[in-house]
Amino acid sequence: MGAGTEFNNGEGLTKKRRGWMCMKDDFLPEESFQSWGNYANALKQTPARLVDRILTRSSVAEELEVKARSNHEMKRTLSWWDLMWFGMGACIGAGIFVLTGLEARNDAGPAVVLSYVVSGISALLSVFCYTEFAVEIPVAGGSFAYLRVELGDFMAFVAAGNILLEYIVGGAAVARAWTSYFATLCNYEPHQFRILARGLADGFNQLDPIAVGICIIVCIICVVSTQGTSRINYIASIVHIVVIAFIIICGLIKSDPKNYTDFAPYGPRGIFKASAVLFFAYIGFDAVSTMAEETKNPGRDIPIGLVGSIVITTIIYCLMAVTLCLMQPYGNIDVDAPFSRAFEAVGWSWAQYVVAAGALKGMTSVLMVSAVGQARYLTHIARTHMMPPWFAKVDPKTGTPINATVVMLAAIAVIAFFTELDILSNLLSISTLLIFMLVALALLVRRYYVSGETSNQNRNKLIGFLALILGSSSVTAIYWNASEEGWIGYCITVPIWILSTAGLWYFVPLARSPKLWGAPLVPWLPSASIAINIFLLGSIDKDSFIRFAIWTLLLFVYYLFFGLHAAFDTAKAYEVKVIQEGTTRKVEEGEVSSGTRPGFDGVDGLNAPTTAPSN
Repeated sequence: MGAGTEFNNGEGLTKKRRGWMCMKDDFLPEESFQSWGNYANALKQTPARLVDRILTRSSVAEELEVKARSNHEMKRTLSWWDLMWFGMGACIGAGIFVLTGLEARNDAGPAVVLSYVVSGISALLSVFCYTEFAVEIPVAGGSFAYLRVELGDFMAFVAAGNILLEYIVGGAAVARAWTSYFATLCNYEPHQFRILARGLADGFNQLDPIAVGICIIVCIICVVSTQGTSRINYIASIVHIVVIAFIIICGLIKSDPKNYTDFAPYGPRGIFKASAVLFFAYIGFDAVSTMAEETKNPGRDIPIGLVGSIVITTIIYCLMAVTLCLMQPYGNIDVDAPFSRAFEAVGWSWAQYVVAAGALKGMTSVLMVSAVGQARYLTHIARTHMMPPWFAKVDPKTGTPINATVVMLAAIAVIAFFTELDILSNLLSISTLLIFMLVALALLVRRYYVSGETSNQNRNKLIGFLALILGSSSVTAIYWNASEEGWIGYCITVPIWILSTAGLWYFVPLARSPKLWGAPLVPWLPSASIAINIFLLGSIDKDSFIRFAIWTLLLFVYYLFFGLHAAFDTAKAYEVKVIQEGTTRKVEEGEVSSGTRPGFDGVDGLNAPTTAPSN
């Protein structure tokens, strides 16, 4: 919050307070939380409000309007060049330097390059879907805003909660890995830079103050300026590209084609299993989509930046995977430091320090770009009041969401301080693939359904074809896991997917065309994205699904007791405000609860009446 922020004290008096001051209305300003009686009444209305939020879809106009709830706009300073380097900086980090060796040795062998191709194609399909949304809805909310517009508040909240968890856990894992590579660069063992706390449980007793320190440094950089973060990332990424070029060129010089004799020792199943894990190396582009609000020319810059970065990243990943497996037999690859140990194995021990420096830089960029994306996700969620609006404030001087940035990096630092890297790696869940699948689904809904315009007949056709696409994709994934040698099932499920996608293309007319930039080959491209993401989901272990279910349950509990009522009050307050201004534009599409009544007079809900609504 900026210094000198004005607020209404509820008695018509305007006062000023400093940016560090917090009040109750910063966290629970809505009508439902103004008194215990109001809250009790809101809880009684939970079923009706839940149905309202599930069936209600936001509008593009509202997503653009809620930016005002941050008090100050983020500065438009980013070009396609910045976005491209942000995208590469977000992706090329711990994933390529750690996971490549792990998956080559345990799951794919030299065919790990094909695993990167599969996950890269999946990421590229998702990028096209994200890009259309980012151009049409240039706000900081990323997939949260896109899903809120097309699939409703509740689905958007569940998706956003899971991707925030993924960012926090992934950020903590990168921070811990940063310490390990830094120790290697200084010619020490990783554990020598950590503090052993004997009173804590195993897995949580290796305290990592260096991980906390790097989080603090990244936090300071990110809150000062997004443009400054971009410049630092740009310079560092040039150094990183030089190191990667060194690894590829020098690694190929020391290559031995005999190491490629047994190309796919684990078969197709191992390739796809590795691909599901390696998809983690691509998730950084999602953070770049949250920067649309700070982009100078979204219609031009976002497509070039997002698509360009993912194509270049995929090429780099494939070249590095080929290089690693040509330098060493896949069975001899060191899973902790694959590239460093590979150079040592071929007699170039000095090169491991160059590799460690490159990996260190890559992980720093990942932390920076992820921190920027995390904060913007949280900012836009808070704008809708599903999270406390205190997180939505943008500082007037820096033009950055300081509150959200500090809180997210503090959470990362705390987890990284206590939790070992292997435990953090095991916590990486299925949420990313699920969200990418939902964004592709949302794109099909956006193109083929407009409330009030699409006929009931076409709506029912759309629902039917989407159900067939989802069903056939899910059964294909299940059959892949259940039958190692079978093939008859694919002869049924794959044609159903093809026919259902063709049916959607032929029988359901397009209801909306993109204004500035659109994903190509609709509905085939988003339908393929749905299929491949679900297929990769089917290659993930059951423990990840259990963690996903537990976290989603916790999100649901929070939503029922707080997020639902805050979002409901805020949406109805804004709807009444629009009506009172005499406009006819709809704030939300779909069913609207009967709880709307005059009396709300602020977008924030800060000046909402203190009596409960009578719906």
